Amino acid sequence: MKVTGIAASLHAESFIYRLLEAAAGELPEDVEFETWQGLDEVPPYAAGPPPGPVRRLLRLLASSDAVLLTAPEHSLLPAELLHALRWMATGKWLDGKRVAVMSASARACGAMWAQAELYKQLQGMGAVVMGAELVVSPACPHFDDEGRLTAADLRAQVRRVIGELCPAPIREPALSIS
Repeated sequence: MKVTGIAASLHAESFIYRLLEAAAGELPEDVEFETWQGLDEVPPYAAGPPPGPVRRLLRLLASSDAVLLTAPEHSLLPAELLHALRWMATGKWLDGKRVAVMSASARACGAMWAQAELYKQLQGMGAVVMGAELVVSPACPHFDDEGRLTAADLRAQVRRVIGELCPAPIREPALSIS
């Protein structure tokens, strides 16, 4: 299984980017993970062939089985992410694909708003969306030296989402009836 990671932040040291990396560290060992970092290069949607940075994103999505997306708490999604979503909506790039969305906020409602907007957009593209709204305090350290989440409850929430994104395969026959 291959998962593409997208952090809806332009700052590599942002909490959202670090959350993506921490979540990627919770993926099963046999899962290939690749972070797409071209958000700042995606122009607004325009009719016609997609520009180079958009083609790279669409190729990556086409070769992936699932997407892991982290977003900031804003009630309005970042313009750069909206541009990328609009380009993704031009085809069936996410149709039937599992997309896990995680948003983090110091206030419970902030993550909820970002997540609700992303759910609408992604479900409109045919994605199978799952996720978690993580409430974090800016006053606390969140990551250890290896980049893992230090709070057990946050890490458990991330692991639940990863479990939905990468479910264990069901072996057939599931039941043996004698």
